[in-house]
Amino acid sequence: VKDAFDPQGLLNPGKIVRPSKMDERSLFRFKPGYRQVPVDTVLDWSEWGSFASAAEMCNNNGACRKSDPGVMCPSYRATGDEQHLTRGRANTLRLALSGQFGPDALASDEMRATLDLCISCKGCKRECPTGVDMARMKIEFLHHYRKSHALTARDRLIAYLPRYAPYASRAAALLNLRNRSPGLAQLGERLLGFSKQRPLPRWSSRPYRGAGPHPDPPPLAGEVDSTAAAGSKSPPPQAGEGWVGAAGREVILLVDTFNRYFEPENARAAERVLTRAGYRVRTPEPGVGRPLCCGRTFLAAGLVEEARREARRMLDALAADIAAGTPVVGLEPSCLLTLRDEFPAMLPGAETAALARNAVLFEEFVAAERAAGRFALPLAPMPGCNALLHGHCHQKAFGTAAAAVQALQLIPELKVASFDSTCCGMAGSFGYEAEHYDMSLKIGELGVLPQMRAAQPDTILAACGTSCRHQIADVAGRDARHIVRILDEASAAAPAGASGF
Repeated sequence: VKDAFDPQGLLNPGKIVRPSKMDERSLFRFKPGYRQVPVDTVLDWSEWGSFASAAEMCNNNGACRKSDPGVMCPSYRATGDEQHLTRGRANTLRLALSGQFGPDALASDEMRATLDLCISCKGCKRECPTGVDMARMKIEFLHHYRKSHALTARDRLIAYLPRYAPYASRAAALLNLRNRSPGLAQLGERLLGFSKQRPLPRWSSRPYRGAGPHPDPPPLAGEVDSTAAAGSKSPPPQAGEGWVGAAGREVILLVDTFNRYFEPENARAAERVLTRAGYRVRTPEPGVGRPLCCGRTFLAAGLVEEARREARRMLDALAADIAAGTPVVGLEPSCLLTLRDEFPAMLPGAETAALARNAVLFEEFVAAERAAGRFALPLAPMPGCNALLHGHCHQKAFGTAAAAVQALQLIPELKVASFDSTCCGMAGSFGYEAEHYDMSLKIGELGVLPQMRAAQPDTILAACGTSCRHQIADVAGRDARHIVRILDEASAAAPAGASGF
């Protein structure tokens, strides 16, 4: 219609029809004398040109000032304060990176306060029209902030968790006393800053030891022996590759720190489900030293160099698998998706890009393999015919939440529902921190917690995020499980010799 009535494009050109992209930098207008202050960055910002240019992508369209469905922006939804909004943070960073706040503004306490309530949900990465990635910007900021501000004891405990977890798990019974002793919880808040009102994750005395014959110690009193779930192994599916590029139906099960030392039953369930479905499961275990790690806890503290070392360890350990195109299957969204998002920003290159292509969440793998006709797993109906799924923020940011629904829908007669909401409020360590405990609850009450409370008692509750499950249990008083546990239970209940769907 435009071309018919205005063939020469004279009327309001480039506004309604064939407009310029919102992030077209040649159209940005800055005041006279505006300049970017050079910054020696630790992450790769070449996609935007520079760190400052990435902050300048915020054009004040205000899409983050919303209360309608979506994730962005949890802290603004809870506070209504522009400071705690993606736009407010981006503008503050832009002013600091252009020298308008004076020298050293980037590493100032005032900038820390501006970014304090950013919980790195990555909602803005997906939902902002110009793709402002505040979670990545916060990592870069924290790196610079750490140059002049030491880590607290709490920061160190959280950041270095993957390094000491193999040793701490040996004292699981002792460490778990904290949750049963109000005095210890109060002391922990005073000395370390962990909220006394929040139970800490429970260490398992039987951490996951990798796919294969690994003898496990008996469970402590009160712990569930997840290996007791039997179930027949299904015949292998028809010949063919598994995940795209995978040879011989082999998969790498990448078990994160949380599912290894706190909820190892999830990792064991994943191993069983994938094996029953006809895949050869292998867990990458270095010959010596601690298990592989995504570095997420280091990134959250601004210790990018430590995270980069972990990324390098993983690339070296998986070099042959990366070259072979073997899928790397993970359970925890924030950990597995670090391989896709932050790894290329820390170590740009072909090897990292190849790993990012092969890194896949468990539910993505199941849904894609089922769609290709290569995932054969016998499943029995579950007690109760309804399931309610809460999607992790990073699942939503990377468009993988639908795969979780599809994976659960493989269970016969199960009606799966999900709901659109912002963050659960736990956000990794955020909800455990004494100064953020109340905000954690406020964010959770925006949608996730009321939905979980309202679910019928026989409804199966599912959540793939570790922190999501803890928030739901601690505050809503409901037991949400990783979908791999639900599939494992349905598979174990299937009749012996049953064929896959």
